[in-house]
Amino acid sequence: MHPPAKRWTISALLPADATEELVAYHPILRQILYNRGYRTAATAGQFINAIPPDGTSPFCLSGVEAAVSRIRTAIKQREPIVIYGDYDADGVTATTLLYQTLLKLNAVVRGYIPNRFDEGYGLNVDALTNLFQEGASLVITVDCGIRSVDEADHARTLGLDLIITDHHQPGEILPNVLALINPKLPYDTYPDKDLAGVGLAYKLAAAIFSDHGLPETDMDEFLDLVALGTVADLAPLTGENRSLVRKGLETIRKAQRQGLLSLIGVAGLKPSQVNATDIGFMLGPRLNAAGRLDSALAAFTLLNTSNPYEAARLAQALDNQNTSRQKITREIQAKAEQLAFAKSENPWLLFAADPDFNPGVVGLAASRLTEQYYRPSIVAAYGEEYTRGSCRSIPEFHITQALDQCSDLLHHYGGHAAAAGFTVHNDHLLELVERLNQLAADELGELDLRPELKADADVDLADLRADLLKALDDLQPTGMGNRSALLFTRNALVREQRAIGKDASHLKMKLVDNKGATHDAIAFRFGHLAGGLPNRVDLMFAFERNFFNGQEYLQLNIRDIRAAEPVNL
Repeated sequence: MHPPAKRWTISALLPADATEELVAYHPILRQILYNRGYRTAATAGQFINAIPPDGTSPFCLSGVEAAVSRIRTAIKQREPIVIYGDYDADGVTATTLLYQTLLKLNAVVRGYIPNRFDEGYGLNVDALTNLFQEGASLVITVDCGIRSVDEADHARTLGLDLIITDHHQPGEILPNVLALINPKLPYDTYPDKDLAGVGLAYKLAAAIFSDHGLPETDMDEFLDLVALGTVADLAPLTGENRSLVRKGLETIRKAQRQGLLSLIGVAGLKPSQVNATDIGFMLGPRLNAAGRLDSALAAFTLLNTSNPYEAARLAQALDNQNTSRQKITREIQAKAEQLAFAKSENPWLLFAADPDFNPGVVGLAASRLTEQYYRPSIVAAYGEEYTRGSCRSIPEFHITQALDQCSDLLHHYGGHAAAAGFTVHNDHLLELVERLNQLAADELGELDLRPELKADADVDLADLRADLLKALDDLQPTGMGNRSALLFTRNALVREQRAIGKDASHLKMKLVDNKGATHDAIAFRFGHLAGGLPNRVDLMFAFERNFFNGQEYLQLNIRDIRAAEPVNL
């Protein structure tokens, strides 16, 4: 199966009445705002200024008042509290945030992050038993627990109070706990359903501070953690997330957290220039590397240390692990690709399981397969008794709902529309794969499955000036749910074209339009086209800054390229 060609669509020009509403903005930004649903001066202003929706007091979340009351008692009576987090960047930042919040209030508190390889995802009975025997009387989960029904019952049997904060999709049966905090609960009326795990931890921390009479501004020092976890977990950068991440980036740029400063350093970044893209591609993967290959405690310790020497050592260790993770991911992806296409050249769902697959990296390999072939993908580590799978999907196929229809076969599972994980007994694996394949065939079989590139505006190269780039900065932070502006230009003359990079995998070009405007362009992973491009091309691209040798340049970051369509004169 060859990667499918992308479907191009170009947004229509905005009508005159919208032009009047959005007249305060650059004409191309005006078009982008309209395309994304911000069609009045009021809604555009709220988006541009990253103003959160109304009704986002932490006490508007169901379960928060009960949680704060129990935490207040635990702090006052010096009861041991455990923050129980997930091993990814969202979970680690959330664990750090609540841990440091309670330390400020002189609580007896510790962080606990399960080992992916020994304990698996989320709450587990043995960990709860051990924590109780070690003296814990209250456990607060972050980024996990919403489907831990049996584990919650076990905690109750022990006499261990449990507060669950989680942003994953709830199941039909909810855990019986002291407090359950999740905006996706069917009865919860909180206006923003898309907070990450660290976002929910931040809301609970803000409520705890408020309960102790502390000002909201005291929470600002934790916003760097919120930005890190939210972006790394691919939460939509709209609504309240947009507001939190924008403020969090400002906190990151102040370089106040020693561990994060060291991590920024090993990633080759400048603190003052860190943006959401840097978190997604440089910082988040390094934080995640610890939990993927070993224990996430290294990432947790890094974010909590104030010792520059320890921070430097831990940051370098995470950087080394990330390099190893990249190599392992490439190896798993190559083998998973062979297995996925072994029985069919055009499967509706890609599935690969192998005993040699590292369970900490299978999700990344699944992501690569989905990105390359535009199919839901499952890559799994086949164990002696159980198989642990990680799923990635496309908008046309809700992977967690598909797992819901196979719940009778699964030992444990959970996730979102686009990503999920599961554990299945090996005796049920074959039937699970057959069912999921059938579900995918039923839902996707009649569809034209191709990734869509939707241009926000049709522009000339002459439009690509510094004033436009400054206007596009108002879209920041960009990422999931609020992508960078995608622009389209037609009939550009290719004056230069050459392959660059260690393996000549990238394409460097110089482009000229009919008005004589000239621009440099980079097309990552298009190096195979070098020397074979036609004289004139149509392009989908992002317009961005490129920093090189201390200088700032404007360039086109090409997302797709085609031979130019004939121009009607």
